[in-house]
Amino acid sequence: MNLRRRDLNRAALWLALCGWAAAPPARAQPAPRWRSNPFTLGVASGQPRPDSVVLWTRLVAEDDEPGFEGLQRCAVHYEVFGDAELKRPVMQGEVHAEAAHAFSVHVHVQGLAPQREYWYRFSCGDARSTVGRTRTAPAVDAAVPRLRFALASCQNYEHGYYAAHREISTRELDFVLFAGDYIYEGSSQGPMPRRHGAPIPLTLEEYRARHALYKRDADLQAAHAAHPWILTWDDHEVVNDYANDRDPAYTEPALFLQRRAAAYRAYFEHMPLLLPPQGAAMRIHDRFAWGRLAELWTLDTRQYRSHHVCPDPAHDWGRLVIGCEALADPSRTMLGADQARWLAQGLAASGRQWKLLGQSTQMSSASLDAPRGRQSWTDGWDGYPEARRQLLQGIGEGGLRDVVVLGGDVHRYVAADLRVVPNDTASPVVASEFVGGSISSRGASRTSMEWLQRDNPDVLHARGDERGYAFIEATPKAMQCEFRATAHPAAPDARFHTQARFAVEAGHAGVKPA
Repeated sequence: MNLRRRDLNRAALWLALCGWAAAPPARAQPAPRWRSNPFTLGVASGQPRPDSVVLWTRLVAEDDEPGFEGLQRCAVHYEVFGDAELKRPVMQGEVHAEAAHAFSVHVHVQGLAPQREYWYRFSCGDARSTVGRTRTAPAVDAAVPRLRFALASCQNYEHGYYAAHREISTRELDFVLFAGDYIYEGSSQGPMPRRHGAPIPLTLEEYRARHALYKRDADLQAAHAAHPWILTWDDHEVVNDYANDRDPAYTEPALFLQRRAAAYRAYFEHMPLLLPPQGAAMRIHDRFAWGRLAELWTLDTRQYRSHHVCPDPAHDWGRLVIGCEALADPSRTMLGADQARWLAQGLAASGRQWKLLGQSTQMSSASLDAPRGRQSWTDGWDGYPEARRQLLQGIGEGGLRDVVVLGGDVHRYVAADLRVVPNDTASPVVASEFVGGSISSRGASRTSMEWLQRDNPDVLHARGDERGYAFIEATPKAMQCEFRATAHPAAPDARFHTQARFAVEAGHAGVKPA
């Protein structure tokens, strides 16, 4: 199943209570006559189901906008069409944008036809948004010949431009899978192509401003307007390397959770998502089906994970550790017990061919040999080896086929085999992995990646010196992955090339050059 009905009912109730749901137009204040268009953050759609999508926008006014100061609620009209020329209206309606929620708009459009393209737009008073295009998923039992999507992550605003999103916006895709680090809270030292121009966000207003800065990028807006997005997060949406209720500064948990609540709320206010946060908690893990061809689980590897193993007493960043006995603790979790159980049950019950795990980092081992022993990075799956083993062992023992893990975070392209015991040829390959590089965030040198591959033979490909995304196509016969790349840092007019191609043959775990 997708989200359970009681979850959807709870979401509808919460949206209504919080002013995020439709309400009678008479209750809204009159919309101002806009001096400048308030839809400057663009439009977006997401969570494609066979009969529904979520549409998003947010009103942002200039400081001197007459009539906006003091406005608490205004009506926003939405329209959905069956053609790009906007001549075949499908439905329309009105929702209220609330000042308490940064005038963000989330519309759960239902009653749509499966595997169909739709076009949509918003208006408020005399202002109108750009037009977005979205697409519903196929019927749950449909025989689907192919699935095409982009795998993207890690778009540090300061490290380069979003030329990858410009190319993504022009491709024929069913959706974009974004695997985390949508914004970056910190700023970089030294010369950068562009700057955040603001301190590290700590409050709701500061996180809202950081999201708005990113959303104003024209290439990012184009990718949102062209395709529905399926999202999960990593750490920088809150703070680098946070783990559950702990941040690197060892802030008292109650205080850190206040910051996490602000970050989660700002994240929801800027994304095409259905379930809003409840304080410092927000469900983002979800499941999507693409006919009988594929099933995608989006996973949350931050909110429920155990704290970092063998942490530095001064700052709990991810770090390389050697001889840390706690790595072998079977109780340590990356997903949390409930999410891990939900995933295991879903995988075991799935009758679809391709089983895709969309999560935020690299699952294959990236540990390195050193004179004093094997070095493990504590912020990734290498810092949670027993949790990884349990997941992959369940896949192997369950006889599951065509499982592919999709990730981001590490700012490199990766194609790898996944074994219960990493890099041990006596341990069978049970799944495959692709990591789609980074949109703009800088990565490691080719020399570093050659070292990683030398010490981890399961990793068939690793490149961190270029930026971009992965284009993935699944058919009943195979899954193809094309790494699309450009030089780092990504220039505004960057051109992309194919860095490498890999494939996973149906019925055979493991990646092969294509």
